[in-house]
Amino acid sequence: MGSQENRALVTAGDKSLSGTKYLWLYSAENLSERHQDRSALLRSGDLKTARASAIKESLRHLWSYKRRGWGEKHWKRWCFWAAHSRLQPVIDAARTLKRHEAGLMSYFANRISNAGAEGLNSRIQAIRVSARGYRNREHFKTAIWFHLGGLELYPIIP
Repeated sequence: MGSQENRALVTAGDKSLSGTKYLWLYSAENLSERHQDRSALLRSGDLKTARASAIKESLRHLWSYKRRGWGEKHWKRWCFWAAHSRLQPVIDAARTLKRHEAGLMSYFANRISNAGAEGLNSRIQAIRVSARGYRNREHFKTAIWFHLGGLELYPIIP
């Protein structure tokens, strides 16, 4: 979305979005001080990218609620906002998240996520990629245990 809008602006002679990719990807609290002014100016502008960013940031606040009722209220408001944003990528993302609503709302009952499993899976995939694949499943399992098994490989000296 941002790249399309940037191309349209550059064609019109406006380079205000050029070189701002990481300003949009970082949340405001994680931006360095020297980039905060420019980011705030861009986010307050009347750009589609700014609207999409505001919708994304609003969804981040869902996880700060302690009670399911308040979380559901925020979720419903966010879904309505995203669905009526007239930004097709945001609408598509909202539809995808809506299909997983039950799982998202279960966070408020359990306060756990699958982040640990996703991180472990990512590391396993990195092992597979670094070896350019494994023909033997047992060798692959051995590599996973070796790299992620938490083995102490140094001898214990008494």
